[in-house]
Amino acid sequence: MPLPNPPISRRHALIAGAALAGGLGLAGPARAARPSPRLTPVQQAGQRVIFSYPGPTPPAALFDLIAAGEVGGVIFFGENIPTLDQVRGVVADLRAANEQSPVRAPLLLMTDQEGGLIRRIKPGEPVLSEKQIGASADPAGAAHDAGLGAAATIAGVGMNTNLAPVLDVFRVAGNFDDRFQRSYSSDPDVCAACGAAFVAAQQGAGIAATAKHFPGLGAAARDANTDLTTVTLPQPADEIRDVDERPFAAAIAAGVDMIMTSWAVYPALDPTYPAGLSERIVQGELRRRLGFRGVTITDALEAGSLDPFGKTGQRAVLSARAGMDVLLCSGRDVTQGTDAVQALAAALDGHDLNPGHSRQALRRVLELRSRLA
Repeated sequence: MPLPNPPISRRHALIAGAALAGGLGLAGPARAARPSPRLTPVQQAGQRVIFSYPGPTPPAALFDLIAAGEVGGVIFFGENIPTLDQVRGVVADLRAANEQSPVRAPLLLMTDQEGGLIRRIKPGEPVLSEKQIGASADPAGAAHDAGLGAAATIAGVGMNTNLAPVLDVFRVAGNFDDRFQRSYSSDPDVCAACGAAFVAAQQGAGIAATAKHFPGLGAAARDANTDLTTVTLPQPADEIRDVDERPFAAAIAAGVDMIMTSWAVYPALDPTYPAGLSERIVQGELRRRLGFRGVTITDALEAGSLDPFGKTGQRAVLSARAGMDVLLCSGRDVTQGTDAVQALAAALDGHDLNPGHSRQALRRVLELRSRLA
């Protein structure tokens, strides 16, 4: 049975709200996410980076970085969650460290609780995979229930963000998405209805949702894994827009908080850069064509598909330059996160990134986090 959301005391809520307004030099809750010039470049960069760590216990360095205002969130994998009680205690400790930060917006505390084979928190809903949901008698209703179940599971351990749902429209049975049952359907309308239902239910219960992997990985072949190697999807632009992007448009209409880009290359949209490094895709397709105003988040920065684009720091700066708001360092190594933060801070300090765009990105991130308090 899903665990209830742990109670937050009135004193804790008041302290957190006052600290957010005061620590950022803001007038009140309506302006709680405006970045302050008192934040150093390292702190501004850190608020946009998600860290990870190995094993069940976070290292002391991670707590120190959080307290210093240099961490935006933490992602949890199965190795970090030996038991529900254990991870609940870790989350509480991370939240306590964040109370010492000059930025009191809650950390983004996230995991992949998609359903089926991809569930980091066990036991926990949703048990059904996306494929099972899409094949059910009432796909949208089942997706709504899955969104509620995911929210209860995530809130039950004190987290606030789910890297789900997957909105890829699979093309061939047994291909990359379908083999792991991570796609609702080969019908984009079914994917759109299910994704929107999942998003609305989960976010209605107070947990941020993340639609992924924009503009879609549904055409990827069985072994085309961007975590390991370069993946190029040659579909024409009309097909990408009519099929792959349709579920994302539905998720945007449903108010999805975050969208994760893929690391595949789509030559019809950008012949050079993977989606998460492509200004044409992030700004052109997602922001301007589809009108998304929420938070963008990269897939794992350690992905093998990014080997041609340098190390973590270079990848982080290229992602930010393309328009990515949140940078995901999920290699279970705290130094990966610090490498991203330092590179991003140096680029901000050296005006290698557009300062106005960087302020907008930070504002979007802090606005989302303030809503998750």
